[in-house]
Amino acid sequence: MTGEALRRRARNGAGLIGLALLALFGAGSPVLAAGAGAPHLDGGEMGLLWVVPFAGILLSIAVFPLIAPSFWHNNFGWISTFWAASFLIPFTIVYGVELALFELLHVFFLEYLPFIILLLSLFTVAGGVRVRGKLTGTPVVNAGLLLVGTSIASWMGTTGAAMLLIRPLLRANENRRYKVHTVVFFIFLVANIGGSLTPLGDPPLFLGFLKGVGFFWPTTHMFLPMLMVSVILLAVYFALDRYFYAKEDKEALKAASDEETGALRLEGSINILLLAFVVGAVLLSGVWRPGISFEIFHVPIELQNVTRDVLLVGIAYLSIRITRTESRKANGFTWFPIVEVGKLFAGIFITIIPAIGILKAGTAGALAPIVNLVSRDGQPVDAMYFWTTGILSSFLDNAPTYLVFFNTAGGDAARLTTELSSTLLAISAGAVFMGANTYIGNAPNFMVRSIAEERGVPMPSFFGYMGWSIVFLTPLFVLVTFVFF
Repeated sequence: MTGEALRRRARNGAGLIGLALLALFGAGSPVLAAGAGAPHLDGGEMGLLWVVPFAGILLSIAVFPLIAPSFWHNNFGWISTFWAASFLIPFTIVYGVELALFELLHVFFLEYLPFIILLLSLFTVAGGVRVRGKLTGTPVVNAGLLLVGTSIASWMGTTGAAMLLIRPLLRANENRRYKVHTVVFFIFLVANIGGSLTPLGDPPLFLGFLKGVGFFWPTTHMFLPMLMVSVILLAVYFALDRYFYAKEDKEALKAASDEETGALRLEGSINILLLAFVVGAVLLSGVWRPGISFEIFHVPIELQNVTRDVLLVGIAYLSIRITRTESRKANGFTWFPIVEVGKLFAGIFITIIPAIGILKAGTAGALAPIVNLVSRDGQPVDAMYFWTTGILSSFLDNAPTYLVFFNTAGGDAARLTTELSSTLLAISAGAVFMGANTYIGNAPNFMVRSIAEERGVPMPSFFGYMGWSIVFLTPLFVLVTFVFF
């Protein structure tokens, strides 16, 4: 890659951080301030036609990289903009400017901005840690990296763990012919299932924490399902990797040059401390509730959330300043993955508005048949909560999907963590586990895929990846259903 290309990508990253800062500090504009009486979107009045733009952006992500990869690579931001406009323009005409502006600002300030700032900080900080030394992608080494990533994902977030370990894993397997399966199982385990045990691991569990679910409730209740799924997946991966490793040209692997020698060591280890600060900033917003907020066109902006986001942006900036540029270059770090996620998920978050609104309408909405699946004679059906939450989390954002079914089950954290604990477990496991089913089920999935493709790994298409998840994950989820629900 040329020096000019690297500088251009660095400017993209700096621009993204600047945009986040501008949004945060420009949030108090009196032009947008408004009094009480926020507009309300009644999802019960919306037909399924409103979901077409959301389906369109999903199909675009699935099809364009397959049939027109060059066009997609150069225009995915415009395609995302097209689908967002395809929803916003008709919505504004039908429901009015006030409601459209409210929904847009609501999803931006309360969902998209915290989402992209957290990803940006984790991506930037983890990208500054470089594992040096001889690291060879044998089945034992690969399985060990997947085990470490799965173990730490609940404590530093699936995004943090994935961004920390994906580059060392790719470097270890750089000279191997068969490596796609390694990245796929990395997404399964490190970017999703490993984040099951604390609110820090995955956004749905953090939402539950904010709603009153105890910090260690997932640790005690989701440990056995997570352990069973992880152990089986690791065993299957190890057997699969041994099979592919036996087919490798050993002479070519032995002769392949490796610029790194000596014992394993960390470069940019100060970023490990910064990752701890990221975790602390996220945790702070959940436990510190000063009761101070202001409104932007009826959208409440709470002080603890602004503080968290400012801290996260500051940590990302500090990481850029204190990590040597040469170290990031040697680590294969570029800004493209976070730029791609930022542009595509902006369109997803906007076009998802009607889908979530219809779901929130419950039995009064166009998706009433789905909502009716999760109860029978007024009693929750845990297995259906698991599959319904999970399947929708595979294609919708898993955090609001978790929240919809949390409220469908009564929304009372005290009751859901005691007499209905199996129902909350089903909702939690569905949202976290099945985020691994598609590239868009969880943000780290997309980022890992993008980084792998930048490093020359021919990753499966959208539907190709779903084929992997159907073969390897669906039987496990059926087993989880019979054992736990």
